[in-house]
Amino acid sequence: MDLLQHRSAKKTWGMRAAWLLLALVASLYCGWRFAGPSPLQTNLLALLPATEADPVAEKAVDTLASALGDRTVFLVTSQDDAHAKAAAKQLGASLRKSGAFASVTAELPPFDLSQIAALYMPYRFGLLTPADRAAIADSKASDSALHDALAQRIYSPLRGGLTTSLSDDPFGWLEHWLGNLPLATSNLELEDGLLVSHQDGHQGNATSVLIVATLPGSAYETKTQRAVLAALAQGESALKQAFPDVSVARTGAVFYAESARSASEREVHLIGVASLVGIALLMMWVFRSPRLLLLGFVSTALGIVCALAVTLLVFGKLHLLTLVFGASLIGEAVDYSIQYFVVYLGAGRDWDARRGARAVRPALTVALATSLLGYAILTWVPFPALKQIACFAMAGIVTAFASVMWLLPALLPHAPRRSPRRLFERAARLLSAWHRAIGGKRAWFVAALLLIAAIPGWLRLTSDDDIHLLIQRDPSLVAQEDKVREAVGVDNSAQFFVVRGETPEVVLQRAEALGAKLDALNGTPNKVGGYQSTAQFVPSAKQQNEDRALLAHHVFNDSAALRSTLLQAGFKDEVADAWLAAQAKPQPLLTVDQWLAAPWSQPYRHLWLGQVDAATKAYAAVVIPQGVTPRNEPALIATARALPGVIFVDKAASVSKLFGAYRVDSGWWLGGALTLVLALLIARYAAQQAPLGDAAKKEPLQYRVRGGIAVTLPVLLAVGVTLAVFGYARVPLNLFNWLALMLVLGVGANYAVFLREGCLRADADLGAVWTGVLLSAATTLLSFGMLGMSAMPALKSFGATLALGIAVSVLLAPIGMPSKSRRVA
Repeated sequence: MDLLQHRSAKKTWGMRAAWLLLALVASLYCGWRFAGPSPLQTNLLALLPATEADPVAEKAVDTLASALGDRTVFLVTSQDDAHAKAAAKQLGASLRKSGAFASVTAELPPFDLSQIAALYMPYRFGLLTPADRAAIADSKASDSALHDALAQRIYSPLRGGLTTSLSDDPFGWLEHWLGNLPLATSNLELEDGLLVSHQDGHQGNATSVLIVATLPGSAYETKTQRAVLAALAQGESALKQAFPDVSVARTGAVFYAESARSASEREVHLIGVASLVGIALLMMWVFRSPRLLLLGFVSTALGIVCALAVTLLVFGKLHLLTLVFGASLIGEAVDYSIQYFVVYLGAGRDWDARRGARAVRPALTVALATSLLGYAILTWVPFPALKQIACFAMAGIVTAFASVMWLLPALLPHAPRRSPRRLFERAARLLSAWHRAIGGKRAWFVAALLLIAAIPGWLRLTSDDDIHLLIQRDPSLVAQEDKVREAVGVDNSAQFFVVRGETPEVVLQRAEALGAKLDALNGTPNKVGGYQSTAQFVPSAKQQNEDRALLAHHVFNDSAALRSTLLQAGFKDEVADAWLAAQAKPQPLLTVDQWLAAPWSQPYRHLWLGQVDAATKAYAAVVIPQGVTPRNEPALIATARALPGVIFVDKAASVSKLFGAYRVDSGWWLGGALTLVLALLIARYAAQQAPLGDAAKKEPLQYRVRGGIAVTLPVLLAVGVTLAVFGYARVPLNLFNWLALMLVLGVGANYAVFLREGCLRADADLGAVWTGVLLSAATTLLSFGMLGMSAMPALKSFGATLALGIAVSVLLAPIGMPSKSRRVA
């Protein structure tokens, strides 16, 4: 006997040491990951799946996002023009001094516009505007027409902007072409070295000055966010003292990322603390044992820490949505330990830790299987955050299950000193009365009644797949961004065209064809205004050659007559000869690479994606139209479809469309999951002997099959009732409501399983089992229900659906009990 006790004690301590080692490894790994660069992912775009059929379009989305992600814009506004400019200079100097930014541009350095003209000068005979092209072709370049064009060029008033010299561009063709470059597509003007916008408001004229800053690191790094906010707070504080009439608006990915991170951290604290306190109070009220409370949280903490470690190991990053959802997993993870504690307290002085683990293993195994099924379905949905949530939850509940099976027996070797018998007896009477009301043959009547009541609600169901259900942006930041856009006059749309081809030349030709189509739309109700395209900066080789051929045929076909026209206009012989010689010698072609190499092209380089597929040597570019509206968007989509290699990308609409498609598919997934759960439970109870009357007897097969159906019925009704409530309340359904119903299935089915498994245990106290079921449901409702208070619309939908479904599931759980169960009076 002593030897057996020694071996048992040794095994117990070995189990404790193994779990302690696991906890240390997981905790140290998480601590190491958070000690370095934060693994917390605050990039809202990381939530979104790849929605475009063409991966090139996805690369375009990422390229544009990264091009704008490290850019931060401030708008300093005042009714006093001098104050606005002085305040902008002061704020720019303060931000620059803070070291929080890689660069801050308030006052523009002197820029020689001739640098732009210098790039294009060698290629000027292949650069014609559509107007000049048409004029040259129509006039046949007669001497009188050329003379008139030359006279207009020589005697025109002083010109501004990008100009060229008479000797290099006598007829102004290059100057006209430079004037068509999409360099200035905003309301901003250059005044005193500042980018200034003047607006007429209801309070009078206002002057706004733009400040542009770039970040030293990722906008989604916590360190970067805190440094930027600290620098801005200090700068604005000094600004308010010197210029009380000045206001500052800001926009940039760093502010949205910081807002999302702060909101999520607040929610994690709120949900986590509220869940912990609420669960602790409930467990203390039921179990009256600080030791059981501590052990329950030990099991839960192991689940959370291991889930965190596994998620970081698999994904490398932890998204905010996963973090907030993880805080709510506390309620589900503690369910398994609650069921073990119920058996522990119900056994009294007859307690045996290993026998107790064997007693709860069937119920917990079935419950684990249904929960894993619900979460596994989330892994099939192509949303990165949902895959993370599924991974986190599955790792957490598997660890919690394992800790109940092997750790808690090692920590609870001795029988309880006292047991809440009165509570269990009251719970047994309540269960008996409630089972008589809804169980047995009445179950089918209750089910029919609920379905009849639910049908009108189902008929009123609507849906809403808007992307904003996933991402909730801070309203104050949105208002400031709108103010910046209004002042600047640029619609920073997320809708654009992607043009692709086998070579850069093919891409440029297709971009030119698209530009011609967009220009044609400007004379119709579907006009879009301006647009930005690489082809506006670099014409295709085909177009350059055509322009040269046009000039050679209509202008330079009679060099003597052209020289005479120049001399009559007052040009010197050597100037005329030099210009004619420049056209006569072999001309190079302007290429995209030469344009990209020019420093001033930097603000427009995101328009050229370059080689996007090395295997097929595919190239691509982006064309960004301004003024996209719901009215003209169908015309833009039709335009893209009419051109080869061109697609129209609207990320928000694509995600919303995908939401809708998966919302519909999720209904089929839910039906399939219900079928699997039904098959699982029928298989479980078809082979299970029930202790009804004579323990040697077995229920007939048809009754045991009915038992599997009866255990599934409560969660099936819970899904139906939940949908009906949303219909009656006129709450539109979205993908996250349906995904939450998957978890209602996975988690809600557990309560009927726990009850039926309790009935199948010969020594079980059903009062204790029902107490455990109610406590498990209460903790789950407390944690998941807190998600309904989340500021994230997706989590709010998730939490509200889960709370309602789980509440109905536990209320109907006694339907799954055998009709002749033992009852404690």
